[in-house]
Amino acid sequence: MNKNRLKYQQLTLLLLSFLVFFGAKAQNTNQDTIALVKKYQKEALQALYNQEYEVSLVKFVRANKLVNPTNDQLLKAEIKITTSNLYYFIQNYGKAETEIVKAISILQTVDKKSFLAQSYNIYGLILTRTEEFDKAEQYINDANELFIELKDEIGQADVIFSSGLLEQKRGNHKNAINYFDAAAPLFNSKNYKYQESFSYLSKADSYLNLDTGSPQKNLSEAKKALARAMEIIDTKAYTKQRIASHRIKSEIATREMDYKLAQTELAAYSRKNDSLNQVFINAVSKGVDAETSISALTDIIEAQKTNIDKQRKSINFGKMTGGLSIALIVILSLLTLSLYKNNNLRAKANELLQDKNNELLLAKEKAEKASLAKAQFLSTITHELRTPLYAVTGLTHLLQEEDPKPDQKEHLNSLKFSGEYLLSLINNILDLNKLEANKVEVEKTSFNIKKHTNDVLVALKKSADDKKNNLHFEFDESIPEKVLGDPLKLSQILINLIGNSLKFTQNGDVHVRIQKIQETSDRVALHFEIEDNGVGISKKKQKSIFETFSQASLQINRKFGGTGLGLSIVKNLLELMGSKIQLDSQLGKGSKFWFDINFAISEEFSETKTPQNIIYDVDYSLLENRNVLVVEDNKINQMITKKILEKNKMVCQVADNGTDAIAMVKENNFEVVLMDIHMPGISGIEATQEIRKFDKTLPIIALTAVTIDENLDDFYRAGFNEIIPKPFKTEEFFEKIFRTIENKKLPVED
Repeated sequence: MNKNRLKYQQLTLLLLSFLVFFGAKAQNTNQDTIALVKKYQKEALQALYNQEYEVSLVKFVRANKLVNPTNDQLLKAEIKITTSNLYYFIQNYGKAETEIVKAISILQTVDKKSFLAQSYNIYGLILTRTEEFDKAEQYINDANELFIELKDEIGQADVIFSSGLLEQKRGNHKNAINYFDAAAPLFNSKNYKYQESFSYLSKADSYLNLDTGSPQKNLSEAKKALARAMEIIDTKAYTKQRIASHRIKSEIATREMDYKLAQTELAAYSRKNDSLNQVFINAVSKGVDAETSISALTDIIEAQKTNIDKQRKSINFGKMTGGLSIALIVILSLLTLSLYKNNNLRAKANELLQDKNNELLLAKEKAEKASLAKAQFLSTITHELRTPLYAVTGLTHLLQEEDPKPDQKEHLNSLKFSGEYLLSLINNILDLNKLEANKVEVEKTSFNIKKHTNDVLVALKKSADDKKNNLHFEFDESIPEKVLGDPLKLSQILINLIGNSLKFTQNGDVHVRIQKIQETSDRVALHFEIEDNGVGISKKKQKSIFETFSQASLQINRKFGGTGLGLSIVKNLLELMGSKIQLDSQLGKGSKFWFDINFAISEEFSETKTPQNIIYDVDYSLLENRNVLVVEDNKINQMITKKILEKNKMVCQVADNGTDAIAMVKENNFEVVLMDIHMPGISGIEATQEIRKFDKTLPIIALTAVTIDENLDDFYRAGFNEIIPKPFKTEEFFEKIFRTIENKKLPVED
């Protein structure tokens, strides 16, 4: 019994001795590898400081190969961060991104916020260079939050500088200058001269590209920033900054018209930059060679060879069996730990997903509130704009009717043009708002495309003559005479496109072409083309020209005017009609817009009148001595409307509010009432409803600045016979009054 117990104790002691020996050997091997990794890292950093990029990159690649099999996660991440930084420096952004993504992946499982913040900032810089700006901004902001939490001032300075480079690449040079101004003093306080000099060079670059402010002042500020950078560069061996300074000096000399110096500096920049690029290419090539060669593997083998030989000599079959058993236990333990960590990560991911979902719901609610606020704002502001605009257009019309002097007539024509332009702008904003809110529907009406296009060209002929342009219309006569679609929206598209071509063409030609692409028994596909030989659009601006409030350039805006809404409306209308606007343009040679639309072929033809082809047929003699009640609270608008009516020999009375209007209708025999909507006391709608209780046949017309496109039926149900929006064309004004009185058009019954 005692002998068996003794044997058992001896066996246990032997097994423990093996475990200690096996663990010590593995630990020694791991420590040797880590020591070699750190040796390569130190040599690589020294080579980088000496600007020996090839040597530095080879050392980092070897360090990477050695550190990968180890368990030292922080060292792995550190090597990959520095390797990524080097790749970024030598402009190999693809490899830089690969390394930093690996580093971030490691650091997200290890609590080392300082390394993670560095990684986020480097990744933001890489994404800036590859022009993934939104993603870059996200990573730079994440880095900033971590640096603030760590109270790392130099890290915050790096983030500020990165934000400046991001804004510079986006073309926001004013913002970029603010960031560089903030970063430079922070770098100076910590004696980070390399980053400080880079900040001043970048600031000089942004001042030279700034398109706001005084050009002379911008040039002066650029020279000051360059001088500050050169104070540092002249005392340091900063090759990249010195090369960049030649380019900036060349640009400054060009602005100062010292073309000889500009040429000298540009030649120096080109020569030295080419040399530096060759160094970078050689470094990348060496790095690739190091990655694909067996030298790194040889280092690993040499580092472990002695230990492996000793192990082979000392380990017998029994110990190997024990080792395999231990390995199996370790693997099972690691699997268990991995599952535990995965469950924790999954739980955290679920919590994060729930938080993000809540954030999205809040963002959705905010967006809906913002959209409602926008609609309410547009409704209010357009009413407030239309009311004084009615005074402008109305008084202009009255003054034009009073036989003005030639010089006064010219001024009145200018005033009329400005009023019409402002009204057009208001209408465009409303159209765009309705399109973006999906409140526009495509009508289905039978119409003649050739006739509608001719109507548009007739309407735009004056614009063409003013610019001394020739309008050419080419129409494929094989196109069916009768098609089914939305003529008003097609006219709006053509007016915007042709009007745009006329505006940017002087003494030139604008061609409008409509061709048939394909025809079946019930459908026809048509190709529309508008081509001009005007100023053209740059390739860069062609990507954004269809965005809201976008124009080709600030200079174009100043020279030709406009708000940049027309093409955005065209784009939205065509998408609504299942088509897409296309553009081909060259600066100085002109532009060509085109789109394709499918129409159904109409069996019956019934021409629908649109605002472009209405003929105002009014017998003004039949309007003489007609009794009119104008219900309006605005004194100026009262006077204008009354004078316009009395000019055409109509008898006019005025009511200041809805209550007075009801009383006056009861006491007088009016033949038509012109009713404003927004008034103190009861509104025009409420006043009309009260009048309808005792008079069902009296013609009542809404004369209002309210935008009523979306709720026409509501107005008719309230008891109105017709609606006239202010400001109005006088011909349309009298045509609607005449038609309403003569036809006795009744309101819609509930």
